[in-house]
Amino acid sequence: MGGRRDGPGARIGRAAAILVAVALVLPLVAVAWRAEGWGGLAGSDWAALRFTLWQAALSAALSVLLAIPVARALARRTFPGRGVVVLLLGAPFILPVIVAVLGLVAMFGRSGVVNTALGWIGVAPVSIYGWQGVILAHVFFNMPLATRLILQAWLGVPGERLRLAASLGFTARDTFRLLELPMLRAVVPGIFVVIFLICTTSFAVALALGGGPRSTTVELAIYQAFRFDFDLSRAALLGAMQMALGGAAAFLSLRLALPSGFGAGLDRAVPRWDSAGPALRMQDAVAILLACTFLLLPMILVLGDGIRHLIDLPVSVWTAAGRSLGIALSAALLTTALAMAMAVATIARGRNGWIEVVGTLSIAASPLVLGTGLYILLLPVVNPIAMALPVTAFVNVILALPFALRALIPAMRNLDRDYGRLSASLGLSGWSWLRLVALPRLRRPAGFAAGLTAALAAGDLGVIALFASPDQATLPLVLYQLMGAYRMEDARAAALLLVVLSLGLFWLFERGGRRA
Repeated sequence: MGGRRDGPGARIGRAAAILVAVALVLPLVAVAWRAEGWGGLAGSDWAALRFTLWQAALSAALSVLLAIPVARALARRTFPGRGVVVLLLGAPFILPVIVAVLGLVAMFGRSGVVNTALGWIGVAPVSIYGWQGVILAHVFFNMPLATRLILQAWLGVPGERLRLAASLGFTARDTFRLLELPMLRAVVPGIFVVIFLICTTSFAVALALGGGPRSTTVELAIYQAFRFDFDLSRAALLGAMQMALGGAAAFLSLRLALPSGFGAGLDRAVPRWDSAGPALRMQDAVAILLACTFLLLPMILVLGDGIRHLIDLPVSVWTAAGRSLGIALSAALLTTALAMAMAVATIARGRNGWIEVVGTLSIAASPLVLGTGLYILLLPVVNPIAMALPVTAFVNVILALPFALRALIPAMRNLDRDYGRLSASLGLSGWSWLRLVALPRLRRPAGFAAGLTAALAAGDLGVIALFASPDQATLPLVLYQLMGAYRMEDARAAALLLVVLSLGLFWLFERGGRRA
């Protein structure tokens, strides 16, 4: 059985977990040490905290409420292209945030499709900047996530209960009230808290669409204190506030039930007797169509226009793309190596549950808090600006590690269950077991982990905004600068390049794992 090997791989895995814990805690300690008491916070900082909590709660609530009818429609309908729709719901997670923001500006901006249509009918235009833009962007990113999680729970309703409900003559309303509503009560609170946590640590959305005294989040306030005022003490105080906020939300999310994940079954709809009427079919069709339009149209507007201007991009954009590629590849390889080593250690002798806990702690960490802490630590030793690219790659490794571990640890445990006794009987252990047994069978989850990390790192606009000098800008930062300079044609072309880079890296790593 598993849990018997304690070779060099397991020892390296434990050492990696300790290294990750130190790398995660040390910047946070530096931030807390630099903070000089809560009296240093101004009224605007407390206003940023209130806005952060308010917009995160409203964004999470809207994301969940809008996701329920879409998930219900997908759970009870079969139609051509359903699998593509479900796949589309996972795309915003790896889509670069700044690209989606540009798409939303093309859709809802001053000269966007929506305001143009409103002008035709004599209605005053709406503004995407401020709190409404922040919430709209958060719903864009998180409604698909909520839909997939709720869909997983919906498809997990036992078939026996559905057959019993059919034999009792339940209507659609009866089924929802007696079967589906209890399921939603069990899973929706956990999904709400997870999305709330994501929205509290969102930086690029607030940077591009927020701002101003009434639309500043804590993350944006950290950036302003660091980048514009160079007030390290205030940045540290705000970082400590963000740490407490993220930690509380993460603890609450662990206490609430969530669906097990995006596993098998997302492409399977259960035949339903209670949704055959034309009104219900129309209701489901409208929910799916509106969701797809909301997700697809902003991207079509940006990427379709970007094709025409791609060859006209200045050399600086291509150079920035090369930097993003280097960061993405470095983060992908290091994250996968760390996750693989930690996954090996979880099946070794002894109590190793702490390794998985350490690996998932960073889900509550703020990239700007980590960046501020690293700046404080590096300042006495080396010029932190010169370390902008390595620090950006490092922070992306820490932030992507929970997702890589989610892919690798269950696969490692299944591998140990299936081949543990046979490997022990053959005397396979240590590097021989890792090379001959583990690596060939873990290429698929390892490829997924590497691809996801590469996509997230290539599109990251976080720490690099704190550290980078003009000659160190990555592609997301250059794209943001082009938007700020109102060079929208170049911005859309750069957005297309960034999407190709991010999704291309994900596809190459993930496909490489499947073909191996």
